[in-house]
This record gives sequence, C-alpha cells and structure tokens, in this order.
Amino acid sequence: MSAAQWRRAMNSGAGRYALRTATPAAAAPLPAVEAPRVGPAISAALGKIRLRHVIVLAAVIVYPLVVSPFFTFQIGGQSLALGLIALSLTFLGGYGGMVSLAQMSVAGLAGYMVAILGTSIDPISLHWPWWLAVAFAILIATGFATFVGWLSVRTEGIYTIMITLAIGVAFYYLTLQNYSLFAGHRGFNQVNAPDVLGVNLRDPLPFYYLSLACALGGYFFVQYIIRAPFGIALQGVRDNPRRMRALGFHVTAHRVAAYSVAGVLASVGGVLMIWYNNQISPESTGLGRMIDILVIAVLGGMRHPIGAFAGAIVFVLVQNFAIDLIARERFNLVIGCVFLAIVLFSPDGLLGLWAQLRARLAAFGAQAKFRSGG
Repeated sequence: MSAAQWRRAMNSGAGRYALRTATPAAAAPLPAVEAPRVGPAISAALGKIRLRHVIVLAAVIVYPLVVSPFFTFQIGGQSLALGLIALSLTFLGGYGGMVSLAQMSVAGLAGYMVAILGTSIDPISLHWPWWLAVAFAILIATGFATFVGWLSVRTEGIYTIMITLAIGVAFYYLTLQNYSLFAGHRGFNQVNAPDVLGVNLRDPLPFYYLSLACALGGYFFVQYIIRAPFGIALQGVRDNPRRMRALGFHVTAHRVAAYSVAGVLASVGGVLMIWYNNQISPESTGLGRMIDILVIAVLGGMRHPIGAFAGAIVFVLVQNFAIDLIARERFNLVIGCVFLAIVLFSPDGLLGLWAQLRARLAAFGAQAKFRSGG
C-alpha cells in the first residue's frame, strides 16, 4: 500500500470508515511497505512551498548579518540548538504519541562523549580528531536512545513518562557520582569547538550558520519522515495500535525506531550545546533541563515540527530578558506563567494560536465581503 493511501486511510474520516468496513479480501495480509520514493516526496514538498516559507528562510539567513553578536550567538544559536533537541520530543510526542523526558539525557550523553573522546583540559579526554569524536558521540547517543525506547515502549501514557524520567534522573546521578568516566560534579571544561579551514565554529557567525544548517536538516528530515510509509504507519500506531497490529505491522518495532530517529536529532543538538557552552556538567542533564525541553516542545506545539524552534525562541528570550523585569532566581516563575498561559489559551501551542488568528481573520474577511456584497 502506498504512502498516499495510508495518509488518506489514517487522516480522513472516510478512510477510517473504509478500514473498519473492509471486506476480508481487502483486509488480507499486506505486502511489505514499499520504500519511500524520494522523487515524488520532494515534488510534493516543493509544491507546498508558500511565500511565507521563503520569507522565513530568507529572514533566518539574513538575521545574523543585521543584529549584534549577542543576538546571533546567545539568542539565535542557542535557540536553534535547543530547538533541535525539542524537535526530537515533538517527533516522538506529536507523531508517535510517546512523551519522553529522557531526550535531554540523550543530548547530554552525546555532549559527554564529545568531551571524553575529543579534547578538553581534563586528562580523561582521549583527544581523538573532532569529526571522529562527533561521529561516535552521535552513534553512542542514538544507541542509548534506542535502548530507552526498547525499555519504555511496552508501556503507555503516564507510565512511559515515569520510565523515561527515571532513566533521565539515573543518568544525572551517574554523571554526578562517576569520576573515572564522567569526571563527577566538576564535568568537562574547555571543550572547544573545532577550527575548520581556519574558522572557529564557536564564533557567533559560524556557530549560528552551523546550528541553522543542522536545524534545517533536522526539520526537513522530520517533514520527510512523517510523509514516508514509516511515518504514516507510526501515526497509525499512535492513533490505534491494536488495528495496526491486526493489519500486520510490528507496533513495538515502529515505536523503537521512532526513538532511534529522535535520538539522532537530540544527539546532534547535544553536540551543538556542548560547543555553545564550551563545557558540560551533570547540571546540563538534570531534572530542570529535562523539564525545559518539555516546556519548549509544548510552547511551540507538539504537532508542528517548526513549533519546537518557535518554542525555543520564546524560551531563550524569556531566559535572557526576564532578569530585567524580575530577579534571576525567579526565572522559573516567569516561564511557568508563560507556559500556563499558552496551555490555557491554546493547547496546540504558539502554532495553534497562529492558526486561530488566521481562522478569525479569514472569517472576518469573509463576513465583511458578504456584507459589502449585500
């Protein structure tokens, strides 16, 4: 069955009814899902490009050329890196129906592996070439994410959240108390970003464009995955796992594979974050940071890949400028109020607010046109 057929079956009421009333012949075991066809998928994506997409892309490219280094690095670069980690949670929660609080642990493990395998001032570091250290860091962190998925997908709802929370807290205490591998509470310092062709990747402009390239790659990768047969099947598993199992799909395998995909996104974000901070410590993977990623994903909207970056921008702006309105130690109060307001007025996050505004403007325009015509 093609991806287009699955999309109609899973997303339309008529398709769901057809699946429920299918004849035994139609419900026969399905052939292996065909590999995603890259050409048609790209053509479909290009066909959905609108003027606003071009404007947003041009804006994020030009942004560092018209703002100060502080806004380029501290606001833009950090938002893109955090947004990439939040995107991994958005993919899991929005399209797989699985909320994981261990995504920051996956990102933290990738950062620790860069520090351990690469270069820092700590004698534990092995001083591998940066590209080799990064490759192994992403591979190890993705393997860890797959293990988290294998352990947690056999539960649902609050139990999945509690298992991933327990794994995240266990990883935090492991890094805090282990000195031989993770350097204990002091962590790793001076984990410098590499120089590539004479350009230091931690300088504001190179770091921003590196983060932007990774963010765009992650965003388009997720957009492609959710339209591919695997993504359509994953959304079917989210909506009705029993029916998908009856149709011959391996529900557990799809869920574990989703954790692996999310692990790749989170690990790349973790590499960017250790280069951004120039260090990593257990506090980088603590409970507060795990909750921050959840807040960012919910702020932006769990069913919108771009929402992860919108939520990250709001979070970073509040984080940096809330101290001008309230004491630094009250930052959590400010972000909590923003989070509460978004959840109350738009359960679908900032993207939901935007959709509501567009719908109201369209309705107002249609009403005005009707009145003028009358």
